Amino acid sequence: MSRHNLSTVVGYEFFRTVKKRRFWIATLAIPVALAIVFVLIGVSNQSTSSTAEAQKNAHLSFTYTDGSGVVTDQLARSYGGTKTADPARAINDVKNGTSEAYFVFPVDPAKQPVLVYGTDKGVFDNGKYDAVAKQILVAAAQQKINSPLLTALAEGNVTIVSQTYKDGALSGGISAVIPPLLFLLIFYVVILLLSNQMLSSTLEEKENRVTEMILTTLNPTTLIIGKVISLFAVGLLQMFIFVLPIIIGYIFFRSKLSLPDLDLSHLSLEPGVMIVGALLLLGGFILFTGTLVAVGAVMPTAKEAGPIFASLMVLIFLPFYTVALIVSNPQALIVKIFTYFPFTAPVTAMLRNGFGSLAPVESVIVIAEVFILGFLALRLAVYLFRYGSIEYSKKLSIRNTLRRRTHA
Repeated sequence: MSRHNLSTVVGYEFFRTVKKRRFWIATLAIPVALAIVFVLIGVSNQSTSSTAEAQKNAHLSFTYTDGSGVVTDQLARSYGGTKTADPARAINDVKNGTSEAYFVFPVDPAKQPVLVYGTDKGVFDNGKYDAVAKQILVAAAQQKINSPLLTALAEGNVTIVSQTYKDGALSGGISAVIPPLLFLLIFYVVILLLSNQMLSSTLEEKENRVTEMILTTLNPTTLIIGKVISLFAVGLLQMFIFVLPIIIGYIFFRSKLSLPDLDLSHLSLEPGVMIVGALLLLGGFILFTGTLVAVGAVMPTAKEAGPIFASLMVLIFLPFYTVALIVSNPQALIVKIFTYFPFTAPVTAMLRNGFGSLAPVESVIVIAEVFILGFLALRLAVYLFRYGSIEYSKKLSIRNTLRRRTHA
C-alpha cells in the first residue's frame, strides 16, 4: 500500500466532504440550535428568577385567618396582612375589589390546602398570591424552630458522602460507571453522524460512473482504508464542533444557564474498564464502517441500500430495550445473545462494561469478535469494490463476485 496514495486519498476524501455546503449546514445546525436554546434558557431563567423573587417578596394588602396557630400577627403584618374574624366578609371584599387577597391557613397546612382568594392581576401577576402565602408559612415555621441548624435540616440542605465496597475493596459506585459509558455515547454520536457518509463513500463513485477510472490509478485497499480514515477524521471534526458550544456555555455562562457544577474529581477511572471500553468503541466503529462500505459497494444506489441501512441502525439501538435486564440480570439469555451477536455486541458489551457485569473472558471474546469481523467486512468491501463495483444498474451477487475472485 503506497503511503503517498493513502495520504492522497485521505486528504481528498476529507476535503471533498468538508467543502460541501450541506456538510456545514448539517454540522452547524446542532451548535446553532444549542446556542439559540442556551440564549433562550438564559433569558428565561433570568426572567423567571426575577419574577419569582419579586413575587416572593411582594407586599400585599390582604386579610387572613389562621387555624394552625403558627402565623403570628407580627409576621403577617410584615407582609401586609390583617387578621379577620369574618371570612365571608373577607371573600366579599376581594370580590368587590376593596381587598387584594384573603388567605385561609388551615389547621394542618402540611395535609390541608391553603385557600387563596385574590383579585385578578393577570396570569403572571396572580402567582404572587401563592408565593406570598407559601413564604409566610415558611417564615412562620422557621420562627417556631428558632434554630438555623434544624431549619437547614428541615429544608433538606444536607450533603451525604457514601462509600460502597465490593469484594472487600472500595468500589467507585456511580462515579465508576460514568467514564466507561462515555465510550457508548461517543459510539452513538460517531455512528449517527457518519453512517450516511459510510454508506455513500463507495456509492458516490458508482453513481457518478467513475469507478473504472479510480481503479486504474489506485489500489482498492488503499482507497477503502483511506475512506475509513477520512470518515474518522470528519467525525472528530464534527464532534469538536458539537462539543465546543457546550464547553463555552459551561465555562462562561454556567450560572446564567443554571447548569450544574460538575466535580470531575470524584469520577473513578479504572484502567482495565477504560481500555475495554476504548477497544469496544474502536472495534464497533470498524465493524459498522466495514459493513456499510461493503453495502455501498454491493448496492447500485442509496435508495436500494436504504432497507439494509435502516436494519443496521435498528440493531445498534436494540440493546436499549433490555437495559433493565442488562443492569439487573446480565446472565439472562437475551443479554447473552445481544452480547455476542456482532451488530448488538458493541453496545451491549459497553453497557455491561460500564455497569461492571462484563467478565474479563467475555470482554476478550467480544473485542476479538468485533475486530475480526470488522476487518473481514473491510476486506470484503475491498473485494466487492475491486471485482464488482462496475455493475451500476443492479445489485451485486456477493457469491458470484467472490467466486470470480477465487478463479482470478
